[in-house]
Amino acid sequence: MSIYEQSLARNAVNHVALSPLSFIERTAAVYPNYPAVVHGAIRRTWAQTYTRCRQLASALAHRGIGQDDTVAVMLPNIPEMLELHFGVPMIGAVINTLNVRLDADAISFMLEHSEAKVLVVDREFGEVARTACHMLEHPPLIIDVNDPEYGEGQPVSDLDYEAFLAEGDPEFAWQWPTDEWQAISLNYTSGTTGNPKGVVYHHRGAFLNSMGNQMTWAMGNHPVYLWTLPMFHCNGWCYPWTITALAGVHVFLRRVDPQKVLNLIRDERVTHMCSAPIVLQALVNMPAEAKAAIEHPVKAMVAGAAPPAKVIGAVEEMGIEVTHVYGLTEVYGPVTLCAWHKEWDALPLEERAQIKSRQGVRYPTLEGVMVADSKTLEPTPKDGHTIGEIFMRGNTVMKGYLKNPTATQEAFEGGWFHTGDLAVWHADGYVEIKDRLKDIIISGGENISTIEVEGVLYHHPAVLEVAVVARPDVHWGETPCAFINLKAGYDELSAEDIMSFCREHMAAFKVPKTVVFTDLPKTSTGKIQKFVLRETAKTL
Repeated sequence: MSIYEQSLARNAVNHVALSPLSFIERTAAVYPNYPAVVHGAIRRTWAQTYTRCRQLASALAHRGIGQDDTVAVMLPNIPEMLELHFGVPMIGAVINTLNVRLDADAISFMLEHSEAKVLVVDREFGEVARTACHMLEHPPLIIDVNDPEYGEGQPVSDLDYEAFLAEGDPEFAWQWPTDEWQAISLNYTSGTTGNPKGVVYHHRGAFLNSMGNQMTWAMGNHPVYLWTLPMFHCNGWCYPWTITALAGVHVFLRRVDPQKVLNLIRDERVTHMCSAPIVLQALVNMPAEAKAAIEHPVKAMVAGAAPPAKVIGAVEEMGIEVTHVYGLTEVYGPVTLCAWHKEWDALPLEERAQIKSRQGVRYPTLEGVMVADSKTLEPTPKDGHTIGEIFMRGNTVMKGYLKNPTATQEAFEGGWFHTGDLAVWHADGYVEIKDRLKDIIISGGENISTIEVEGVLYHHPAVLEVAVVARPDVHWGETPCAFINLKAGYDELSAEDIMSFCREHMAAFKVPKTVVFTDLPKTSTGKIQKFVLRETAKTL
């Protein structure tokens, strides 16, 4: 036996399971009177918030909820959502945040699949929730949330959230996870093909990705964070735990409205926010007098496809610094970022935007990222041209898919998580996404990146939003089809005008053969639903 193993076993003194639950206990102890929650007229300190979380945990325990029981949540960005992110795992239960834009059939499937014992519902979504529960043989206990910022609707059940909290003990001795591999949350994928898959997170991964958020963004203590990103999306990218760890302020916004966003940035001195690029685009399109309200530095984190150069430039002029990240539900949200180098500041806007469009390098809390052949897993050359699939592995990859061992095995085949995203690797090791595996257009044997075509179209002064998908073609197999939402005042623009612009800026085979002017369907997180557009393109 090694000398480093003799009488040096792990024990309760030197080994504790990693869990984000430690964050709120410490913050409430160290900064009890610091602000924690801002929501309309509601103002709460960290001591008050911690007490409410303990009451929630106690009340759930009194109702028989415990280890590995699922507590489903159908809420917008409100304080109760934060409390549930701590109160539920305090008793070893698993929080399942539901997409509030889903229909009753989808919600019913998730409640049944997760075997949810409790459903916490905001009144805005009461009708959908009730319909979903009526479909179930064993409906969960329903708790009604009456948010004063909504102030409408009828109670979803006779059990009010505040009354339920009053059942709990404010000094409740909550339980630490016995194993950091223990499940902390369940998040369902979009389910664009068949039923959605339930992605299971563990305490260790939630702890580490929360720390990764802090490290990569250099947030510092006491950030003021505006909730524009839905908290149901990958548990708000783990930011309910991140901001709590830093004794920051959670500024809640139940529905994204550009004017409200600007007002809150000004009034609450917001320092950080996360969102889809569409939110930044909405801010850019606000009147100059509204944008002038930002008088202090603000940092915005965006995921997925980076905003076009024009938007990045306009956002920077407003005083908002953009950081681009990339991740998936299966990896706790963002796990790579375009780590910025100081010398890039001197580059022209177009070049800076081009660099920012890269998904970048791994978080310190993720052990491996590579671009490789989808079948052989052979890494692609770092030449900025050769397309491969993005693969990941490490502590912030999910436990797996709930009750779906086949899908889990497929996702982990070869010892890596298969993302389904296609990218190139640059010489400096930075990854740049070119498309989803299912979105790449193969036209006459040529691979066409929809992201590349969209990037060109965003340079057209009339284009507000655009999405490019494949349209079946008898001769070419597939051709690019562009769905465009025009800015106000450009109603006279024709499809030929768009195609002519494209011919000036890209190879002929990449030019969209079909152009449709329309509003674009989106998910609750602001992402364009390309699967809907692909089906539409088939009918054109």
